[in-house]
Order: sequence, then structure tokens, then C-alpha cells
Amino acid sequence: MTLSRRRPLLVLSAVAVLAAAGCSSSDATAKVAVPSPPARERAACEALDKLLPDTVAGQKRHDPTPESALTARWGDGDAEIVLRCGIPRPEEMSDPTLPGAGVDGVDWTVQKRDAGPRFITQYRDPYVELLTGTRYANDASVLQPFGAPIAKAIPKTV
Repeated sequence: MTLSRRRPLLVLSAVAVLAAAGCSSSDATAKVAVPSPPARERAACEALDKLLPDTVAGQKRHDPTPESALTARWGDGDAEIVLRCGIPRPEEMSDPTLPGAGVDGVDWTVQKRDAGPRFITQYRDPYVELLTGTRYANDASVLQPFGAPIAKAIPKTV
């Protein structure tokens, strides 16, 4: 896997919001909501952005708009992967029944959705969210390319 420094990422409104808004996730200018973390968390997210891979699960990176180092996007449709860094702690994280996954030293909470799984980092500050398409409904291997970059850029809290 090749890690590279990337230009600032483009973003708009989350994948779930895209469907509600009538936007196609295969649109090259798909919109993803940009988080608004405090300055310290923003700095960690900007460091993460520089470490993110060019491809994930065979999908090339092509970021949405507007430009932001807090979001990234790979693939389209059922193979879409959207990263958001600096999200607020989701209330769902308090649900002890949600499954978890540990991949390359990074722990994730897994939330099943009709649109594809939602993965949220655990024990890291800031939180990183991956929204994935239905292709990854039973495939946590999509998390592997994010392990080293997250471990390096996002501090553990525990």
C-alpha cells in the first residue's frame, strides 16, 4: 500500500443525507458534511489527511466538494467509502450491543445500515468515521488501509 501526501479533501453532506437529498453517491462531486472540530482535533485530522492512501479496496480516491482536510472519498455507488475526521462522539457509541472490530491496532465500533456499514474509531480523539457502501456489508478488511495512518495521526485516549 502506498501512502502519500494529499491535497486538502473535498466534502459536503454525509452519505445517508445524500440519499435523502436525492443526490447520487456516484456523482463525482458528491457532497459530504464537513465536521467542525476544535483546533487541536482539526490539526490531528489534517495530519491524517496527509497519510491517507490513494486507493482503498481497489477504489481510487476522488474527494467530494467543498475542499476540506477533514473528509475523503474513494469509489462510487455500492463501493463508496467516505471518511470524516473530527466528528462529535456519536450517541450510538454508548450502545454496548454494537459489534466492534480491531484492525491493525485501531479499534472500531460497527453500526449496520441499509446503505452499508458505518465504522467509528474507538479510544481515539478525534473520532474518525467511515461510511461504506453495501459492497462492504460483511467485509471489515476495508478498514486495513486506515490502521497505520490513524495510529500515527490520531492519539489514543485509553
